[in-house]
Parts: sequence; C-alpha cells; structure tokens
Amino acid sequence: QVQLVESGGGLVQPGGTLRLSCVASGSIANIVTMGWYRQVPGKQRSLVADISSFGKTETNYADSVKGRFTISRVKNTVYLQMTSLKPEDTAVYYCKAVDIRNPIAGSAEFWGQGTQVTVSS
Repeated sequence: QVQLVESGGGLVQPGGTLRLSCVASGSIANIVTMGWYRQVPGKQRSLVADISSFGKTETNYADSVKGRFTISRVKNTVYLQMTSLKPEDTAVYYCKAVDIRNPIAGSAEFWGQGTQVTVSS
C-alpha cells in the first residue's frame, strides 16, 4: 500500500506562513493526483488544493484559499505553501494521493494521518 506522512503543521499567528509537506512511500505505481484537504470538528472534510499530472500539470484551489496558498509537487512529495493565514484556516490538514494501481483495478485513494494547523493570536 501507499503511505502518506504529513508534516509542517503547528501554531501560527494570523498573517503568518506555514509550509506543509507530504511524502508518499510504499507500493507506488503511478500517483496521478495529490492534494490537501482540511477538516474541523463537526464539519465535512473539504478540498483545499490538488495537483494532477494526467498530461499537462493542473492545479485547483478552494475559493477561500486562492491567492494565499500554493500547491506544488516534486516526485512523490507534495507541498502546500500557506501565506496570510487566517483563524478560519485552523483545521486538521490531510494529504491525499490517487494511485493508478493497474489497468484492471484502476485507481485507489490513500490518505495521510493529518497535521494540525492552528492560526491564533
């Protein structure tokens, strides 16, 4: 299986910057998409940003983070550069990878354990 390990979370003041990292390892076939999601207690997990490489590299972002967050990928590591952080960004951030296992089974999703980001004075 594929394992995803996130790091880089922590406590930061409003307006501050954090950079999250997620490293994929294990039985990787072809990870075509990696992304970041976040979740707060009592709410659904939602997309923050993802990056795909079916052909031309494509990224997409939640409206709430456009212009502030940047997703990037180097091999099997995905980063989320977060600037101008707001208290509303406080959440557990999860890394996701979509791996093409084989032509018959298709793709599989894998999730990291999450890393806490707290934006507070």
